[in-house]
Amino acid sequence: MRKRNEPVTLEHERPAGPPEPGCSLRRSLRLAGAASARPHGEPAMKRPLGRRYGLWFRLRKLLIWLLGVYIAIPFLVKICPAIQVKLVFLNFVRVPYFIDLKRPQDQGLNHTYNYYLQPEEDVTIGVWHTVPTALWKDAQGKGQPWYEDTLGSHYPVILYLHGNAGTRGGDHRVELYKVLSSLGYHVVTFDYRGWGDSVGTPSERGMTYDALHVFDWIKARSGDNPVYIWGHSLGTGVATNLVRRLCERETPPDALILESPFTNIREEAKSHPFSVIYRYFPGFDWFFLDTITMSGIKFANDENVKYISCSLLILHAEDDPVVPFHLGKKLYNIAAPSRSFRDYKVQFVPFHRDLGYRHKYIYRSPELPRILREFLGKSEHAHHH
Repeated sequence: MRKRNEPVTLEHERPAGPPEPGCSLRRSLRLAGAASARPHGEPAMKRPLGRRYGLWFRLRKLLIWLLGVYIAIPFLVKICPAIQVKLVFLNFVRVPYFIDLKRPQDQGLNHTYNYYLQPEEDVTIGVWHTVPTALWKDAQGKGQPWYEDTLGSHYPVILYLHGNAGTRGGDHRVELYKVLSSLGYHVVTFDYRGWGDSVGTPSERGMTYDALHVFDWIKARSGDNPVYIWGHSLGTGVATNLVRRLCERETPPDALILESPFTNIREEAKSHPFSVIYRYFPGFDWFFLDTITMSGIKFANDENVKYISCSLLILHAEDDPVVPFHLGKKLYNIAAPSRSFRDYKVQFVPFHRDLGYRHKYIYRSPELPRILREFLGKSEHAHHH
């Protein structure tokens, strides 16, 4: 018999031709299933761990960088003392911004005139003169000659020396001028050289000389009217420098008022909130405090009060976060027994922390008019007798 030559199809062979529909899909599903069943799925679980490790690495890198900056700053300050000087004066901080110091009326002081005086060659300082509220109507439309002449009227004068940062147009300063004006005082204030629109380079000597120049300018126009000096914060250092010099030349003011004073700049710098992060840094005094002293900045209120012979009033809030209350109290304890004050009144007025006056809001006290009236009234009596 003849055998047919029939093709034999082996099981493992696939017939030629187009693939069955859904074949590729089934193959993909099988491969995906196999991949999920294999231990090769472990890297997918390791990915979150890798991300966490990367985050910790970046965080550690940031902490090391911050530590490096923290350690570098004291050395930078020591090498460049000008940095520390800037931090003491903060004259580059002009708050509020965008005000025209030539126009005090924009700050609600429409009985105030803006002057410019020249204490030294190449130094010009901007001055505001606010007349007593009783002269408000007369002041409208008047110029510099009229304002200068009013200093010779029977109203007393307060020379106000502001603290660091800001300008003579600072909000809390303007509010104090208004209070003092309403109590019947002329208020003369100015920006030290390098502050506001005043021209010059800041220094303790320069600030003191500017204050002396303005005081002499007032005295040349005020006749026998009492002239008081009021210093706030860093301005208390300028005030005691000035008054010590005036007493030494036997032309003392009628009284000195220190608001939120410190003992000296070293103790104040050590107590200032900015120093908290470095207060326990090894060599803190050498890095920071000695640098201030070497820059010629002392503001030694505790030494100056031993040479001052006029009535002294100290005002300090217990919740002051900038100049701690204990420094104002310490200054009073130094001044009170001093022989230079034996013929004059020395008074310390604390303001309870619950009042919330902090560093610059004592002007809000409803007791302030009475305190000033009683103290300055007695000061005038002591001066004229």
